[in-house]
Amino acid sequence: MSLCCWISSASFSSLTLVFILHFLCINLPAAATVIHGNNETDRLALLELKAKISDSSSGVMTSWNSSLHFCRWFRVSCGRRHQRVTMLDLNSLQLSGSLSSHVGNLSFLRVLNISNNSFTHEIPPQIGHLRRLQILVLANNSFQGQIPLSISNCSNLRTLHLYNNQLVGKIPVELGSLLNLISFSLHGNNLIGTLPPSFGNLSSLEMLGAAKNHLNGNLPDTIGQLKSVWILEVYENEFSGTVASSIFNLSSMEILDLSSNHFQGNLPLGIGNSLPKLRFFSVAQNQFTGTIPASISNASNLQWLYLAENDLNGRVPSLDKLHRLLNLEIGGNNLGSGKADDLKFLSTLINATDLRALNIESNNFGGELPEHIANFSKELNILVIQNNKISGNIPIGIEALVNLEVLVTNTNKLSGTIPSGIGQLQNLKLLYLGNNNLSGYIPSSLGNLTNLLEILLHNNSLQGTIPSGLGRWKKLLRLDFSRNNLSGPISPELFGLSSLSKLLSLSVNHLSGSIPKEVENLKNLGILDLHDNMLSGEIPNGLGSCTSLELLFMSSNLFQGSIPSSFASLRGIRELNLSHNNLSGKIPEFLKGFNSIELLDLSYNDFEGMVPVEGVFKNFSATFVGGNKNLCGGIPDFGLPVCKFEQSKRRPTAKLKIIISVVCAVISIAIFLIALLLCHQLKKRKGEATSLFDEKSL
Repeated sequence: MSLCCWISSASFSSLTLVFILHFLCINLPAAATVIHGNNETDRLALLELKAKISDSSSGVMTSWNSSLHFCRWFRVSCGRRHQRVTMLDLNSLQLSGSLSSHVGNLSFLRVLNISNNSFTHEIPPQIGHLRRLQILVLANNSFQGQIPLSISNCSNLRTLHLYNNQLVGKIPVELGSLLNLISFSLHGNNLIGTLPPSFGNLSSLEMLGAAKNHLNGNLPDTIGQLKSVWILEVYENEFSGTVASSIFNLSSMEILDLSSNHFQGNLPLGIGNSLPKLRFFSVAQNQFTGTIPASISNASNLQWLYLAENDLNGRVPSLDKLHRLLNLEIGGNNLGSGKADDLKFLSTLINATDLRALNIESNNFGGELPEHIANFSKELNILVIQNNKISGNIPIGIEALVNLEVLVTNTNKLSGTIPSGIGQLQNLKLLYLGNNNLSGYIPSSLGNLTNLLEILLHNNSLQGTIPSGLGRWKKLLRLDFSRNNLSGPISPELFGLSSLSKLLSLSVNHLSGSIPKEVENLKNLGILDLHDNMLSGEIPNGLGSCTSLELLFMSSNLFQGSIPSSFASLRGIRELNLSHNNLSGKIPEFLKGFNSIELLDLSYNDFEGMVPVEGVFKNFSATFVGGNKNLCGGIPDFGLPVCKFEQSKRRPTAKLKIIISVVCAVISIAIFLIALLLCHQLKKRKGEATSLFDEKSL
């Protein structure tokens, strides 16, 4: 008999009976749950969790033992009333292993945070049993498999963070039923499909992140229903089509990042009015067309504006109201017309007193570089204007930009001299002034740039000697002074820059003298290019110490002597060009053992002797030895004469045949003569014997 039926048959007053029946029959299931799902259930569940966790690096789980009540275990919190686990916070403890399915038995759990660890395997679907769960953070682990549909049963969820794992499959449509969800992030997984249109039902949602996945298709129009959203990040996916105008009308939006997708269409003309709270806006690396709306300046809270790498065209509007702007990137478009007033908008950026980065590269901007650039924010770190049609001089007062770290003006029409004031920019790390019409001398003040990592001055009309003082560039990785009119010897301190690892190019100048012995310091250098100068003397043995070299170009100089034997150490070389010099001696045998070499040019020197026929020398299209009149041998494709000592090897074989024939003939004649002699002797003796017999007979 059930308890409800038993009570109904007892002799209570009708009113009391009704009350007891109502209370117990309605609440009995909950009471039974409390009795059955007691704190012993939680203790056992925690022990099952511990059994699946490895904490060999930290040992933080050692407190989970019988000597303490589980509510006092490390990172475990319980409610005061029922002594049931309400929060499990194991984030950032260097844990690994898997999440046990017994987590579903922690029925009072409100917060589960195991982020920033190394958990693997699948997310257990038993998490869906946690009806009281409000915060679920499994981020920055290595969870695999699909997102469990059962999570949609956790109807009280307010925070769901699964970012930076290895989750696959589609985003469950059922998650659109989590009406209390405020923050939802899935970025950094391997999810496919699209954002479910059901997400438009998440009326409480404020933050939605699904970046760095493989999501595709259109961005659902229903996202425009999320009136509370202030963060929407779907960058680095494969979304396409146009973005619904309703999304650009979410007036609560502060951070909108649609970059690195395949979105198309125009930016709404009134975008700056409809998104008044916008602080971060990026549609970079898409296929947006049309012009930059003039209303963008009305989004006066904008700090980061990224419109780079689209198909935007026309003039850049005034940005005079963007006083809080920190970063502006509009490079890689079709902006500007190549005319004088293209850069007028730059004058409006003087009001952006905290501007840190300005990138307008790879457009059609023309006109002169405004002198007022020197009046930009002193906080400016990055100024990139390369690949345009900008003319004029580099502003004299540019040294006022005291925090400048990157100055990139490559491939424009800049003229005049390099201002010596650039040498005062002590924080400068990248200085790119190549492919312009700059003239005059390289300022010696550049030697003061002790933080410099890369300097490119190539393809200008710079003249004079390379200044001294460059030895202070102790951090330099890349230097390119090629294709100028530089003359004189190469300073030894330049070859003493042991930090150089990417490139040292001084090619196509008028440099003279020998290579300083300090070249042996370039042990980390990958590319050394000295071709087309007037360098002379012998190639120093120390160059063989540069064992990281992959490309070595020394052609069209006046080098003499032989290839140093130390070159045998350059086992990683891919291209070696020593052509058009006065080098002599034999081609070293060790070159045929260079397995990495793809191009070897020894043409037009005075090399002599036999060309090897192994290794790279078997490849006619990769090896060039023409113009060396004293070379011989090699593969037939080279068309070289047969080496003399090879002919001499062949001659003894012919002579041997002749000698053998002569010897055989001589031996035959000798045998014949001996036979004749023997016959003659026998006849003679026979004759003498007959005469003696006859005499005796008488």
